[in-house]
Amino acid sequence: MSDADLLAKLFQGDPRSIARAITKVESGSKGAAELMKAVFPRTGNAIVIGITGAPGAGKSSLVDKLALYYKDQGEKVGIVCIDPSSPFSGGAILGDRIRMATLGMEKGVFIRSMATRGNLGGLSRATVDAVSILDAAGFDKVIVETVGVGQDEVEIVKTADVSVVVLVPGMGDDIQAIKAGIMEIGDVFVINKADREGVIRTQKELEALLGLAHRPDMWMPPIVRTVATESKGIEDLSAAITSYFDFQKAETGGMVRKTAIARWRLTELVLERLLADLMKHNGTAEKIDDLAAQIAKKEIDPYSAVEKILDKS
Repeated sequence: MSDADLLAKLFQGDPRSIARAITKVESGSKGAAELMKAVFPRTGNAIVIGITGAPGAGKSSLVDKLALYYKDQGEKVGIVCIDPSSPFSGGAILGDRIRMATLGMEKGVFIRSMATRGNLGGLSRATVDAVSILDAAGFDKVIVETVGVGQDEVEIVKTADVSVVVLVPGMGDDIQAIKAGIMEIGDVFVINKADREGVIRTQKELEALLGLAHRPDMWMPPIVRTVATESKGIEDLSAAITSYFDFQKAETGGMVRKTAIARWRLTELVLERLLADLMKHNGTAEKIDDLAAQIAKKEIDPYSAVEKILDKS
């Protein structure tokens, strides 16, 4: 299939063409940059929802039910799941994916998993590019689900129009522990598994923390209680997401956020290109292997090793 045919079918929403385009950008193969140049003018129509939170919070079940809710409203839904790539650490997440695969067979729903490891950088860029492809393909909602609350996940969720942070009752001190890393990115907070004991205490702790935070846009993130496995609270979550999206559109701060996202994406692309160019430089890969062995033997420190790699003389 030619690139022109691929793009034509992609813009018509053909699932196979969407999958091929995402594979192309994920692997960084020839023509990926040209593909994204053609995709970019067609973006900006979908609402991008980032969903993150601690492992075990029930994010996959929540995404499953939220996507089903949107589908039942007659909307096309794209889902990008960021998975651990190790076959030894899949755990329950593999079960979640099998259950979600049923949803993937529904018309108007497209699901793609992307690995967290194996890429030399570029995961964030590939994920955001995948979202852009789904946007250009005519999806109304694009949901990005991350595996946890690491820096990579925080950055990816930052690029969403609406960031949803999922918590569960009984986290106690865990809420205090995560506040620095994730509290500031949440536009909507969800307490999932709200049929468990301790939900009121968790909500009070969350309200207290949010009361201390002062967002530049003056938005007070709503707290929604859900029981995803029973589809409870999904409509309220959808309303909260729409509420923040509408608020953002009415505020001048919306453009500030878009500019910040554009800057982050540009920086990611520049860093990736510079790293790729450096690795292609004569003998750089071998030099890195040699220096890594020296660092392991304590013959050189990492900072001096970096200077040796970057030394063009």
